[in-house]
Amino acid sequence: MYGRVMAVPTAAITAGSLIGGWQLARRTGIRPLGGAVLAAGGALAGREWARRTSPATTAALVATYVGAFGLSHPLAKRIGSWPAVLAVSALTAAVSWAAADRNAAH
Repeated sequence: MYGRVMAVPTAAITAGSLIGGWQLARRTGIRPLGGAVLAAGGALAGREWARRTSPATTAALVATYVGAFGLSHPLAKRIGSWPAVLAVSALTAAVSWAAADRNAAH
């Protein structure tokens, strides 16, 4: 088993880093910590997207991830923080799965 890398779906990475980054920033009061989780998740997912998809698809997925983060803020003012973060995380995970993860296991 040595040398074998377990593929983590980018859908899990993006949703986990959006939710985890928000919770870390919220619970510690240190927003840059949440940003670090967000950046790490984006870098990890971006590396996988670049490996699995075309440059155009990778760019679209990165834009979706960053856009989800940006959208969560005004959305939170309308529907609340948890619903907003869960909604953008679910959307980002669904797009990531459809564009990069669905065929990765084949």
